[in-house]
Amino acid sequence: MKNSITQLFGIKHPIVQGGMVWNSGYKLASAVSNAGGLGLIGAGSMHPEVLREHIQKCKKTTDKPFGVNVPMLYPQIQEIMDILVDKGIKIVFTSAGNPKTWTSFLQSKGITVVHVVSSVKFALKAQAAGVDAVVAEGFEAGGHNGREETTTFTLIPMVKEKIEIPLIAAGGIATGRGMLAAMVLGADGVQMGSRFVASEESSAHQNFKDVVVDAEDGDTQLTLKELTPVRLLKGQFLDEVRSLYKTNPTKEQLQELLGRGRAKKGMLEGDLKNGELEIGQVAGLIHQIKPVAEIVKEVIEEFEMVKKSMNN
Repeated sequence: MKNSITQLFGIKHPIVQGGMVWNSGYKLASAVSNAGGLGLIGAGSMHPEVLREHIQKCKKTTDKPFGVNVPMLYPQIQEIMDILVDKGIKIVFTSAGNPKTWTSFLQSKGITVVHVVSSVKFALKAQAAGVDAVVAEGFEAGGHNGREETTTFTLIPMVKEKIEIPLIAAGGIATGRGMLAAMVLGADGVQMGSRFVASEESSAHQNFKDVVVDAEDGDTQLTLKELTPVRLLKGQFLDEVRSLYKTNPTKEQLQELLGRGRAKKGMLEGDLKNGELEIGQVAGLIHQIKPVAEIVKEVIEEFEMVKKSMNN
């Protein structure tokens, strides 16, 4: 399949793997790239020296294009950007910040820049900042989310109507049918996060993968909007959050409950009681932990099958 996204990244399929904290190490990124998509190393949970190591290992395990996702709230952002340049990274996805800050710098080093947005307003700002493409992420997505609560089904056509650069859809996409739906609505490609969490190559703890597979409709909730909105899977920590909300808590009380390191506890260390379990609503459609190559193959086959049946 050739379109603006496959040509922009030099990949076979217009599928991007979300650069998720604690889930997206070099094993996952290289596996997605080897399967024909675009793998992303998630720098948001990595110290600079760890990121450097993952980039080196990714280069050894794939000769296909891959990129790095960088939340711009990162405290050592200058060091991170210098590492990306030093290691010859050619594709960077930025998020959680102003795209004007780093886009020109990265592009001056020959790097393709994509920015993640959650609204039409921010998509237009990203385009004005000169990014090469945007990821428009709907309310269904896992992890940290936009405050607008706009669903992917409505966000994608609204963004498509306003921008001229390539558009990648994210949030609630885990199947070939979902991919086709997003592209019918105007997306040039899709980004999938939750589906790749439940893969053999994901760096997520097995405990976390297992509860993702067991998840059903209604098992996630977007919460902690007073801090940074995050979609969590049901569990003891989410129960504690819900209980605290019944007392009309202050922002400080919410921050005290959240503390530090909960995402690492839940997703990387497998602490299902005290950790944050960040996953999208589409977890209800994920029933097996599979190798990345098999996931990508199934998505593309279903995409082509449904597309053909609709044409008929």
